[in-house]
Amino acid sequence: MAEEHVCPVWVGYFLLNPLRKLLENPKKLLSPYINNGMHVMDVGCAMGFFTLDMAKLAGDNGKVYAVDMQEKMLDKLSKRAEKAGLGDRIETRLCSRESLGIDDLEGTIDLAVAFHVVHEVPEKAVFFKQIYASLKNESSVLMVEPKGHVSEDEFEASLKIAKDSGFTVEGDPEMRKKRKVVLRKNGDY
Repeated sequence: MAEEHVCPVWVGYFLLNPLRKLLENPKKLLSPYINNGMHVMDVGCAMGFFTLDMAKLAGDNGKVYAVDMQEKMLDKLSKRAEKAGLGDRIETRLCSRESLGIDDLEGTIDLAVAFHVVHEVPEKAVFFKQIYASLKNESSVLMVEPKGHVSEDEFEASLKIAKDSGFTVEGDPEMRKKRKVVLRKNGDY
């Protein structure tokens, strides 16, 4: 990822603001997608606004892989997870500009989430192909982008790259207007 597009660490503290739950309640957004025992991945997790609720929903038998390219974000997430008693359910992964560092997860992930991160990725084809490979067949990615920050054309361009990477795009026109879709892996690409 190009440095000028990476969310600064100090913004991570603002993203943890409890008032954010009024607009984006992690439990409400994720409970239709995550069940007990699932292995899920939070790509671009920052300090874990969504990650902790993902771990709660995945339960004792589940696992959350939290991926970010900033070690300080992951350190803060790890401390928050330990404090919440969820440290054993969350594994942090430091990624790089070239790789998500998830090759060892091939075919193991039930759901990946990418909240407000795809617009920061300069090599979207590589990003989507790596996530695609990590998913089990018939698994999904919940992709949400900030409407005020990502135009409809930019969002549709990202979706085209996702399709070219093997995903099918699900979501009604209202969801797409909100910059929210489900990308499904329907089989080997």
